[in-house]
Amino acid sequence: MADARKIDPKSGFCSVTRIYHNLRPPVPLPPLSQPISITEYAISLLRATTSSPTSTTTPSTPFLIDSSTGCQLSYSQFFSQVHSLSTFLLTQYPSLSQNDVAFILCPPSLHVPVLYFSLLSLGLTVSPANPLSSPSELSHLLQLSKPAVVFTISSLYQKFPKALKSSMIFVDKPQFQSVLSNHTSTEKIEAVGKYSGRVIHQNDSAAILYSSGTTGRVKGVELSHRTLIAVIAGLYHNKHKADGEDENPLFPVSLFSLPLFHVFGFFMLIRAAALGETLVLLGKFDFENMLEAIEKYKVTYMPVAPPLVVAFAKSDLVNKYDLSSLRLLACGGAPLGKEVSESFTARFPIVEISQGYGMTETGGAATRMIGTEEIKKHGSTGRLSEHTEAKIVDPDTKEALPPGQRGELWLRGPIIMKGYVGDSQATAETLDSEGWLKTGDLCYFDSDGFLYIVDRLKELIKYKAYQVPPAELEHLLQSIPEVADAAVIPYPDEEAGQIPMAFIVRKPGSHVTETQIMDIVAKQVAPYKKIRRVAFISSIPKSPAGKILRRELVNHAISAASSKL
Repeated sequence: MADARKIDPKSGFCSVTRIYHNLRPPVPLPPLSQPISITEYAISLLRATTSSPTSTTTPSTPFLIDSSTGCQLSYSQFFSQVHSLSTFLLTQYPSLSQNDVAFILCPPSLHVPVLYFSLLSLGLTVSPANPLSSPSELSHLLQLSKPAVVFTISSLYQKFPKALKSSMIFVDKPQFQSVLSNHTSTEKIEAVGKYSGRVIHQNDSAAILYSSGTTGRVKGVELSHRTLIAVIAGLYHNKHKADGEDENPLFPVSLFSLPLFHVFGFFMLIRAAALGETLVLLGKFDFENMLEAIEKYKVTYMPVAPPLVVAFAKSDLVNKYDLSSLRLLACGGAPLGKEVSESFTARFPIVEISQGYGMTETGGAATRMIGTEEIKKHGSTGRLSEHTEAKIVDPDTKEALPPGQRGELWLRGPIIMKGYVGDSQATAETLDSEGWLKTGDLCYFDSDGFLYIVDRLKELIKYKAYQVPPAELEHLLQSIPEVADAAVIPYPDEEAGQIPMAFIVRKPGSHVTETQIMDIVAKQVAPYKKIRRVAFISSIPKSPAGKILRRELVNHAISAASSKL
């Protein structure tokens, strides 16, 4: 255990254990021995929120709005539907046991949050996936999760193997809507979360979410109720209010462009319920539709991935809409460059960007910013979240490093996953015997305890004897006015091993050339970091969370070079 006298009060670094400690105020967690699900816990926070004298949330307050249809569910209607579905599943599917996996393959709709809350309150393990998954991708996910029941829509029926088709429930059928409308019991929120014979322990599995697979095959990340409780507790007790400190505070309305099957969307949905917010679901993403929804619903807060911040900073479309309600963007999923942050702030001076860092394996945010002073740290992903410890470990010597030195980020605490389902080898490689999660990210802490992400260790470009972080070059490229978006990859080179190659999306009307791009970057970096090859492309392939799919670009570059031979 760390000696508090040896912990630097500014950085949180202990000179004896070489561990970084979070410096946030203590946040209470339910005793581990107390049986409680994440839904029960979120509802307890919602009760505390609504009982506050300053709260504007009531049972009739809209909780969910589908921006594509205009359909809404109030808090009362939402929890009535959750209770109706839970009662239906208990009576009609008595063979569904606690800890069984419920696989969800659905496009965005108001049904998905109802499914999540119902299944979690029954002790089932929720496993949502991207509805755009191919049959082969889907087969891999099903092999990992081994579901007892599947929720999907009729048009996706053919994607599933025959063996599962008798276990499928279609959320787009009239029968399902009838189930949700069957208010056979009390509509009180208290009815949700406790069902006879269902005792849910905090260490029980709550969800299997899928890693992005950007550096390898997709893995199933198993998260406990305790993990989600720890994440939501920190967000609730140390929240940065979206309404700021205006003279006329705005009602908290958040808009999701995030997919609900991704960890960022998953925990932010639960957060919205705990805080009594109104949540606008965007459905299929379209930038202009999103701007229209911000204006229509007076959105104050948005969790976003970095590509959206770039679009806000550079797109001319933002001038067509009234975005004056917007106060805060919570940015995560991938590193956001200092230049992009500053250009966004110059365009939207009253909108703050609160950056955070997390992984599917941490249940969401492991670091984040709280308050205006922390938000000023452009380029950082904030300080350690509550209940979280960290190390910066030299990849070669395995020595734990002090502030200012780069190494692999290791994390420990209740936010860490249980492991990878069906892959004990990958679990052992990622989680050590002391509970440290090896993130695979090259990072450093500064003297004030702020974390900076350099890049993925596996994505560093090995140019001769040097290591070049693609993200650093991407941030420079994105600062060029003629560039709408950019990605940098390692390109094979006989002499150097690898060279930095840039894929560029030009802004409409731009004619910037390969030579101009290379010259601009060369003036700002050391010689070994120079861009040595450029290709122009219509769009950068990205994961739903906004991570660049570099392997696709590497394959594209090599294929293009081969075709010219």
